[in-house]
Amino acid sequence: MKFSKKATLGLLFSLTLIVAGCGQKSASDANTASTGTSVPVETETAKLNVQVSFYPMYEFTKNVAGDLADVHTLVPAGMEPHDWEPTPQDIASIEKADVLVYNGAGMESWIDQVTGSLSNASLIQVEASKGINLLEGGEHDHHQEDSETTEHDHDHEHANEATTEAHDHDHADEATAEEHGHDHDAEAEAEEGHDHDHGGLDPHVWLSPALAVKEVRNIEAGLAQAAPEHAEQFKQNADAYIAQLESLDQDFKAAVTDSKRKDFITQHAAFGYLAKEYGLQQVPIAGLSPEQEPSAAQMASVIDFAKEHQVKTIFFETLVSSKVSETIASEVGAKTAVLNPIEGLTEEEIAAGMDYISVMRQNLEALKLALNE
Repeated sequence: MKFSKKATLGLLFSLTLIVAGCGQKSASDANTASTGTSVPVETETAKLNVQVSFYPMYEFTKNVAGDLADVHTLVPAGMEPHDWEPTPQDIASIEKADVLVYNGAGMESWIDQVTGSLSNASLIQVEASKGINLLEGGEHDHHQEDSETTEHDHDHEHANEATTEAHDHDHADEATAEEHGHDHDAEAEAEEGHDHDHGGLDPHVWLSPALAVKEVRNIEAGLAQAAPEHAEQFKQNADAYIAQLESLDQDFKAAVTDSKRKDFITQHAAFGYLAKEYGLQQVPIAGLSPEQEPSAAQMASVIDFAKEHQVKTIFFETLVSSKVSETIASEVGAKTAVLNPIEGLTEEEIAAGMDYISVMRQNLEALKLALNE
């Protein structure tokens, strides 16, 4: 028996009030229960409670917030975020948050239905990709590299519209969901060209350091709205982190300027913004979602490209199987290497103290080698 994604989320919403109600017990309530009398509780200045969708949003938000907020990531470490859906506990956590930070551009297919169900009218929602020109999914195909960009215009009003500027959020995936009823399983979606609710837009803006700067600024603005008394500190923190992003951006520009080649083959179409920013050509094996299986025709096309252009490295990524990349590499006599879309960190990467900047520098070194073979 199959359930649509919308129906599944609907069931989760019905459980959320129960979960939220069970977890709401104040410090004074606890004191009353233990002593029989109400005892005043001394509290420090409360930190912002910030919920973020997945790892890049955590990294950017934490660097802006510093010690002024408790930042919690909804998607667990090591989990691929494209098809992740919130549990009732996750929705309850969002309900109690001061700020919700998400990437947008269809990355979080659940965002509109979840936020539309909340009763927390004061929740500040930060769509980090707001105002960025988004690429169509087809622009990542090396046969369609001359496609035009589309403006990121949203027509979706968020709950905090009264206190924030209107979000023009026009999610194409909502119309698609209503039209098709979200009754396709993964195989049907792949056959019909669906990119897992991205609405045809590429959400991977964080992989361009230059665009990451814009996401950081959007997050800074949201945090400053939530705690205007700390706006100057948020700005100082954002400025310091952006300096690191700008240095990274300059290093990417310098690395590709005189490279022998400008094309690279990657496991899924996550690096379109990076390629566009630095004049490179991404040749993806699969589509916008890493779980999307390439067709036989796509595989043959990539193999032909690799042979014709004498590609010697086929990139794969850490959170999904590398089998397809290994198959193509074997077919064309190439090696494989990691190009990390940073959709999440593995437990090993966390233990090693890795973060967005260090992983992007690993990506830079991997690209430098592949582009000069």
